[in-house]
Amino acid sequence: MLLADLGAEVVRIDRPGGNGWPNPVVDRGRSAVTIDIRSDEGRAFCYDAADKADVLIEGFRPGVMERLGFGPDILCERNPMLVYGRMTGWGQSGPLAQAAGHDINYIAITGALAAMGTAGEPAMPPLNLVGDFGGGSMFLAFGIMAALWERQSSGRGQVIDAAIVDGVTSLMTMFSGLLPAERISMDRDRNLLAGAAPFYRCYRCADGSEIAVGALEPQFYRELIQLSGAPSDLLDQQNEASGWAGRSDRLADLFATRTAAEWCAMLEGSDACFAPVLELPAAPGHPHLAARETYIEADGLIQAAPAPRFSRTPGRIRAAQPDGRETVARWQAP
Repeated sequence: MLLADLGAEVVRIDRPGGNGWPNPVVDRGRSAVTIDIRSDEGRAFCYDAADKADVLIEGFRPGVMERLGFGPDILCERNPMLVYGRMTGWGQSGPLAQAAGHDINYIAITGALAAMGTAGEPAMPPLNLVGDFGGGSMFLAFGIMAALWERQSSGRGQVIDAAIVDGVTSLMTMFSGLLPAERISMDRDRNLLAGAAPFYRCYRCADGSEIAVGALEPQFYRELIQLSGAPSDLLDQQNEASGWAGRSDRLADLFATRTAAEWCAMLEGSDACFAPVLELPAAPGHPHLAARETYIEADGLIQAAPAPRFSRTPGRIRAAQPDGRETVARWQAP
């Protein structure tokens, strides 16, 4: 989706009977071919497409593409400029490379999952944003763009081993870099970025809705305390973790006295680092996202606009493209 939004012609190879979770938003901008890649017709089509393509992305376990006859040794010899992206959870090597797994498993062994949730309770997975999309898809997209850039000077493609465990480990470097100097704690009851601190967590309001505060810096925390009418003694020893639980309880009692709308009227747009906690269907209607057109309507659906934004070559949402055979037929050999 990211590449298609930025103008790439994307052709997906679907197996007969369906492939993955059909999603009219995520699948936007691409064309598809339903074909048995083990058949003579399927093999011929895949070789032709790979010969003409700039990038190939595959998500099988290590060795599967080789057994099918589409490994990088074959396809990159046929098309030396091909960027061959391999997307897995565990990576192409290592003792777990052949094991099944999902996002929750990949973020578990990297140290990310252990820091999430409430102290004394099992860790809470953060949807599949950290592993699949953050450590996986975004790093693969970054690797593809870097390989295409390098190809401009070398004239050669290369293989990208995009492992979710590697990407999540990279995402965790801020925390691993601060730990030796004891600048941060990864304990759930002491981690100021994981909901333990009273100034960086969510609170329930009188109407049952929630609000989020992120007043990390002293000047922002002071603004939160002053604008909310909280007792001024809460400003003392802001970063002393031993007092966080009690202060969180006092702020919870305060925020429970008004509705989320009332707190928005008092705090939103200030330096108190405040936002309402919106459910996904309500997000497009927030005035800030509406003003930026972060969500737009396309093909009768409310969809996230292409991101990031470019001053000269903006991305755009395109409907699903014609049959993939037609798309590949238009491609010129490198």
